[in-house]
Amino acid sequence: MKYHIWTAGCQMNVADSQRVASALEKLGYQATSRAETADVIVLNTCVVRQSAEDKAHGRLSSLRPLKKARPDLVINLMGCMVGVRGDEALRQHYPYVDVFSPPSNPAPLLEHLLQQTGRQLEEAETMARFESMDEGLVLPLAERGKLISAYVPVVYGCSHACTFCVIPFRRGVERSRPVGEIVSEARSLVAQGVREITLLGQIVDRYGLDLDGLRLTDLLRTLHEIPDLHRIRFLTSHPNWMTDELLQTVAELPKVCEHIEVPVQAGDDEVLDRMKRGYTVDDYRRLIDRIRQFIPGVSIATDIIVGFPGETEAQFQRTYDLLQELELDVAHLARYSARPQTVATRRMQDDVAEDEKMRRFRLLEELQAGIAEKINARYAGQTTEVLFEQRQGERWKGRTRTNKLVFLQAEGDLRGQILPVKIDWTGPWSMIAEPIQAPSPAPVQ
Repeated sequence: MKYHIWTAGCQMNVADSQRVASALEKLGYQATSRAETADVIVLNTCVVRQSAEDKAHGRLSSLRPLKKARPDLVINLMGCMVGVRGDEALRQHYPYVDVFSPPSNPAPLLEHLLQQTGRQLEEAETMARFESMDEGLVLPLAERGKLISAYVPVVYGCSHACTFCVIPFRRGVERSRPVGEIVSEARSLVAQGVREITLLGQIVDRYGLDLDGLRLTDLLRTLHEIPDLHRIRFLTSHPNWMTDELLQTVAELPKVCEHIEVPVQAGDDEVLDRMKRGYTVDDYRRLIDRIRQFIPGVSIATDIIVGFPGETEAQFQRTYDLLQELELDVAHLARYSARPQTVATRRMQDDVAEDEKMRRFRLLEELQAGIAEKINARYAGQTTEVLFEQRQGERWKGRTRTNKLVFLQAEGDLRGQILPVKIDWTGPWSMIAEPIQAPSPAPVQ
């Protein structure tokens, strides 16, 4: 029996798909890269942007002939397209889909498969608890011993409700995972060769607010004690919840990397207010200053939406000017896309033309490319540590602590090794290095 998983969207979806794969392999399924040869097909979907939703609909439609030819094929639609409340319209539009699963919940698929084989439903619940303290997460076979960096969800859902964001409606209210589950999962991943974990949450800094006496700082300190775990990252942060205590913790813990992802979304106070972000442009400026004071050499990534309802040319220019002023390492750019149920869609007119959104997007894209090239040029001739993840062509691919992509041509197996390298060439999106130390003869198992 074989399974095929198609994943779109954010890092949380990647982590969710990994859990589904792990569960399916416990049931005896093997992975296949071709949907045509699979007995179970899982589509893990994203609807944050209209383009992502359109891709999911297209992929679903393409499976109709396959299902018609093979009625025993099990098709599972999962993720934000389904949402935590389900979607009856989807069931009617795609009657050939067998299972509809909410985000981060593989149980409906497992129950369906167990029913087919006559096994007890209680086993499905057991199978779904990958985070149990006794077992931890077992990586899919194709990733065991190969996956060096892994995502670990720590907060599901979101309760902030920015006016443009569909996540609260699709993933539900904010829920923090118990610290024991997270530590168990991290230990299990490390035992399988993972050397870096990234903690995930829609607002990861809010971890523990729904638990008694726990915060992200406590979780970071606990995870820091795991032997053979070399690096820890976390994303995504919100300006209102990035405290000085958290920044001090990042500065103090050697395993926590000097890289912060904290979206600004816009550089104009009126737009930020309509987005319901809860801070001003000056608040964000002061936060960037504090991050750089607490964490010398830090790299900072941000998110920006262009063409939000009512955004004037002058307001966009203020966003452009802010990005130019702050000189952040990465800017994840997006054009505003109306999403069902959101406040922006219900109460605001999507009045910025699509070609104008694209023009603004391109202007910021060009600006950020120049900023990134300037920042990365400072690495030229410098020595820095790189954790190597995999071979790509003739080179090894890895990342610095500041999340810079580095390529290195070298013999031997560098997977999972942290090596000092000298940067020879820099560009806006990656660097090329040469080794200054021979790799260890014993690769990570």
